[in-house]
Amino acid sequence: MARKSVPPCFGEGMVVRRLVMRARDVVFFKGLVEASEGLAAVFAESGGDLTVAAPEDRARELDALLDEVASELGAVRVAE
Repeated sequence: MARKSVPPCFGEGMVVRRLVMRARDVVFFKGLVEASEGLAAVFAESGGDLTVAAPEDRARELDALLDEVASELGAVRVAE
């Protein structure tokens, strides 16, 4: 039986960002997010295609982390 992907569900008060990176960097990125005191939740659709969600009051912190990661790992932020 083929496994079906279920898109993440976000509620009010959350900001959502998309990021594409090499699949081999995903575990490292998730570790960074976990080390950031519950900054965000990371959802991987496939490989390095990620959706990242955080509370609205931490949007600036999330954007700073994503900008740094994009620069360091060669990831690409995807506009919504």
